[in-house]
Amino acid sequence: MKRGEKIVFGLIALVVLATITRNVVTLEMQTKTDPGIPFYTTATPQLAQAGALLYRNQQCRECHSLWSVRNMMESVPAPALDGIGSLRTEEWLYDYLSSSNPQTILQSRMKVEYRMPTYAALPEADRRTLAQYLASLKVQDWYLEDTRKAEYEKRTGLDYHP
Repeated sequence: MKRGEKIVFGLIALVVLATITRNVVTLEMQTKTDPGIPFYTTATPQLAQAGALLYRNQQCRECHSLWSVRNMMESVPAPALDGIGSLRTEEWLYDYLSSSNPQTILQSRMKVEYRMPTYAALPEADRRTLAQYLASLKVQDWYLEDTRKAEYEKRTGLDYHP
């Protein structure tokens, strides 16, 4: 075999070996199971309907995302509410919604005009329903740390270090 033929043969062998390696790695990756969607709700159908109606009527979507759905025109960097019920209790959410100044409960780095407004004037039953609905928005355990990280970094602008 001439030198040029050896080089061509070597390159062909290298390409074949690389292709086999890539296929084995791809096959390994395909056998891993997808854990699924990390977010879920524990709300009854009635609570889900009442909570979603309050969420829509109070225009929470103008700043927050839920189930990763955002207002296309949004420019406010408010935290996503996906999994908020795994981070906060129903009572904490009720107190936060009832506060005349929510920033006394949870600091915000946002400009004053973009900070969480008070919902203290909302009827108590509506605040209770909204708190119960938000508390029902859970996240799977395997995704909880990612949810904490995202909420912390969005709220503070700092890197999350557990």
